[in-house]
Amino acid sequence: MAAPAQTILGIETSCDETAAALVRRHADGSGEILANIVLSQIEDHAPYGGVVPEIAARAHASHLDRLIVAALAEAAITLDDIDGIAATAGPGLIGGLLVGLTTAKALALAKNKPLAAINHLEAHALTPRLLGPLEFPYLLLLISGGHTQIQIVEGVGRYRRIGTTIDDALGEAFDKTAKLLGLPYPGGPQVEALARQGNPKRFDFPRPLKGREGCNFSFSGLKTAIRETVEELRPLMQTDIADICASFEA
Repeated sequence: MAAPAQTILGIETSCDETAAALVRRHADGSGEILANIVLSQIEDHAPYGGVVPEIAARAHASHLDRLIVAALAEAAITLDDIDGIAATAGPGLIGGLLVGLTTAKALALAKNKPLAAINHLEAHALTPRLLGPLEFPYLLLLISGGHTQIQIVEGVGRYRRIGTTIDDALGEAFDKTAKLLGLPYPGGPQVEALARQGNPKRFDFPRPLKGREGCNFSFSGLKTAIRETVEELRPLMQTDIADICASFEA
């Protein structure tokens, strides 16, 4: 017997984006995103060169309510029509998580709806199944915030990690490289754009763990090599910056 259709309100406040979404699981098991409203905080954090947890939490508190209203309007439903509420419970910045979870708990209590606390890494792992047919098991490269992992997704709640970073996350390597090069926040997109203009063969940066058994990553040596190169070349020309970015990504 097919499971009944369900519509869930999702709330995400784990870092520097405030988001509210309505997702429906149809009776045949297929998924549909009815609404997905995301508010970026890039302008709030840009003057500081990175995410400031206190600023992030205050921004979530200021905007989450209206994003939920906007998502409901886009999906053309009300809170009475949903079957449950899901909110990110971690990992993430504690202030932002508290804003999202407190809001979700209040709505669940007021409307007598079930509440699910979601691990946002698990959400990353399962989201591809909303976008199209995807059978278990499948291989997942998970790069999110301070996480860099390779997982085998065997089923809901069943994950086998076969590789991870032994030091820094890939996102941190991008951010630190951008900061060393004096690029504006957020640094990752800046590095990627400049890499397209540079010579990826100019600098032979190290690739730690390459050729070794296993699926682990290491990025601390790469960051150190870039810092030493920047110090050696100063003052940097635009071609130097582009070539460093290209060699970093090579």
